[in-house]
Amino acid sequence: MTHSATIELACDLISRKSVTPEDAGCQEVLIARLEKMGFNIEKMPFGEVKNFWARRGTQKPLMCFAGHTDVVPSGPLEQWNSDPFQATFHEGYLYGRGAADMKGGTAAWLTALERFIDNHPDHIGSISMLITSDEEGPFVNGTTKVIDALEARDEKIDWCVIGEASSTDKLGDIIKNGRRGSLSGKLKINGVQGHVAYPHLVKNPIHLSAAAIAEITAQRWDEGNDFFPPTSFQISNYNAGTGANNIVPGEAILDFNFRFSTQSTEAGLKAQVHAILDSHQLDYSIDWAFSGNPFLTTGGALIDATKEAIKSVTGLDTELSTSGGTSDGRFIAPTGAQVIELGPVNATIHKINERVKAQDLDTLSSVYENILARLLVANND
Repeated sequence: MTHSATIELACDLISRKSVTPEDAGCQEVLIARLEKMGFNIEKMPFGEVKNFWARRGTQKPLMCFAGHTDVVPSGPLEQWNSDPFQATFHEGYLYGRGAADMKGGTAAWLTALERFIDNHPDHIGSISMLITSDEEGPFVNGTTKVIDALEARDEKIDWCVIGEASSTDKLGDIIKNGRRGSLSGKLKINGVQGHVAYPHLVKNPIHLSAAAIAEITAQRWDEGNDFFPPTSFQISNYNAGTGANNIVPGEAILDFNFRFSTQSTEAGLKAQVHAILDSHQLDYSIDWAFSGNPFLTTGGALIDATKEAIKSVTGLDTELSTSGGTSDGRFIAPTGAQVIELGPVNATIHKINERVKAQDLDTLSSVYENILARLLVANND
């Protein structure tokens, strides 16, 4: 069966087992095609992570596509209907790890570029791609390091489209124009281990911390705003005990996470947690892990062009949303760039039998091409 250029490229990328931080040759495939379009390629490896920055043109405004070639592990192979690293078609869907997150979106952007540059070789401004193999991993040596390098030489992105799977029910129904911040902590509550029959000789960290934990979980951190829901706090793990039912544990360890709005700050949330724990006179320590501040693009040329492109290609009136997890946009937005996320339907990302409607990838490529034309063609001719 003959497929479109977009689907053929997506299949090629899916077939490469690029489980984070591996790239498995995906970036070389993209680089070869970008070089043919006149892009200057700058490889930026950091540690075991592969990154590249590709740019065509030297003038502003600079339009960037940010994406990643790494994927999450497949999970149990026997639960897949087909090999997760072999692109497979069934009832109009393209199956494979990365089909939606985000090899499909990356393929759609690259083929949109090929058509756009073929039709508009003298477009205004510049176009770039920032690709990493570290978005699904620790995110230490990926996009954040590339942005640091760009900032050091004052190379500024004006508009950035991230190809994450943003759509909910239909392609283009949702644009992510921001994301919540993420702050995690590992709380260790110290007690004194001993026999349950001698309570006067022990300090039970579960008992001692119960009231404090209840107070933290009931806390109203902020009220959110027009773009973000109120900040949320969730406990993901609570571990204590030796496995025996006659021993009081000597410590309890609790993992938690904040997803926070622009109404809260990293420092403020930390201060409130410590204040509550201190008020209960606990012997404790916290190892904090900060993943990024919330970011938000409230309006501007990029959002306008994206809405118009989606309407023109699909007929949908899209909605703005900041729901879901976080993305590499948290590293790009602080530079002053307008940032949005637009990609396939996200219903199966990170799941067994990840898939995307094959036709959606062609539609997405057309939307991307339309965005480029609205922003980088004089008088939109």
